[in-house]
Amino acid sequence: MRYIIILFFNVSSICLGQIPKFPEMPQKNNLFRVQETQTITPGRYNHSRINSHADQRINQQADQEHINKEVERQIAEIRAESFAKNFRLASLADQKGTSSYYAAYENLSQLDPESYSIADAVFIVENAYYDNNKNFHESYQNQIQKATNIIRNDLKKKGVEDSDNVSKNLSIFRYFAEDSKQNGKVVHKAMKYDFDDYMGAKDYSKMFVSKLMKTNSGQCHSMPLLYLILAEQIGADAYLVMSPNHSYIRFKNDDGEILSIELTNGMFSANSFVLNSGYIKAEALKNKLYMQNLNKREVLSQTYVDLASGYIHKFGYDEFVSKVLDKALLLNPQNINATLWKSNTDQVRFMQSCARFGIDPQIKEQLQNIRNYPPLEDQFRQINLSFDYIDQSGFSQMPLDQYEKWLSSLRSTENKQKSDEIAERIKILNAQKQREAQNKPKPILPKKESPKIYKIPKEFL
Repeated sequence: MRYIIILFFNVSSICLGQIPKFPEMPQKNNLFRVQETQTITPGRYNHSRINSHADQRINQQADQEHINKEVERQIAEIRAESFAKNFRLASLADQKGTSSYYAAYENLSQLDPESYSIADAVFIVENAYYDNNKNFHESYQNQIQKATNIIRNDLKKKGVEDSDNVSKNLSIFRYFAEDSKQNGKVVHKAMKYDFDDYMGAKDYSKMFVSKLMKTNSGQCHSMPLLYLILAEQIGADAYLVMSPNHSYIRFKNDDGEILSIELTNGMFSANSFVLNSGYIKAEALKNKLYMQNLNKREVLSQTYVDLASGYIHKFGYDEFVSKVLDKALLLNPQNINATLWKSNTDQVRFMQSCARFGIDPQIKEQLQNIRNYPPLEDQFRQINLSFDYIDQSGFSQMPLDQYEKWLSSLRSTENKQKSDEIAERIKILNAQKQREAQNKPKPILPKKESPKIYKIPKEFL
């Protein structure tokens, strides 16, 4: 059994709740008290009248007892609720900007997990961070449309058919890896990896797709998300894949072979590239934590994690964070990022709760005092269960210096050579496919509709 809770963060402040003043218990009335001077003489009163008065008094007494019990029940509920607050995270609802996150959660909840727009989901998360800035949605929408038009023009120029998923993905890949030209002019420069504060510790917007489109530089979170958005816009099939501290893209070729794209260095990659990081255990693969093609529901799960992460970065931990992460885990129980954030949230709750009772859980002797408070024991037990789950899942923490070293290794001569081999094979297969298509008689197809323009739904603004 663990006796000391090790936190990965600092708790800046702890809020103490006040016990409300309870209403006083009303005094009970003795409805049957008779004055000492009063004498009751037989036959002096009508017996039926006496009985009716007695019945009335009995009913009044029953009503009063019912009222008293209801008051006692309400007081007990108030006391129980006041006591329960001691075991919850202090609310941050009074901080400016939290309401935008609450609205974002409701908007995400409206999305159909099987058929939503990834562009909409990403917009909802990033728009919350900017506190629903009126100018943000226009900029975001225009940038996506501009990128989509560049890719569509490339497909049209090369005569790519709508059913050619490989060529569509290659066009998106070129958008990231090469300069885009129209009429001899560069309309878009190749995207670069932003090594400066790539985890968003100082500037959380470094994680955003909107930042990537605006500055043409991003990292392993924003680049794959933008790829998915553009694939969605042109009707290409592609998958988001997670690995420790990292994410990348996969798609299938015509033979069903899975091809991986590493957008951080503009290269094709193989599974060995990711496995060479040394931080993926066999248990993690068995439990489907990493290197899985995420479906729409699982991508939406990660979007909820992004919403919680932005809230934590901007405000801190409260019960809203726990609510968002519960939704993420409901959509994808194997979401290790959601599990880790949830564990951190549970630990902060436990620390705040202990502080309210004068307990320092880092001191073994004081930790024993949680036995006096069953809710604290339950919290402690849950934290240890989550630790056990994380340990058994195969998760391994990848230090940032090791991640940077691994990223640099992707540009090694060996990996570049492997990428060139994959690219050359795709080029040959694609050329062969185009030759076969040219020899086939072209069917008469109905006139194509004009490409749809991406618009953010009004209910999300």
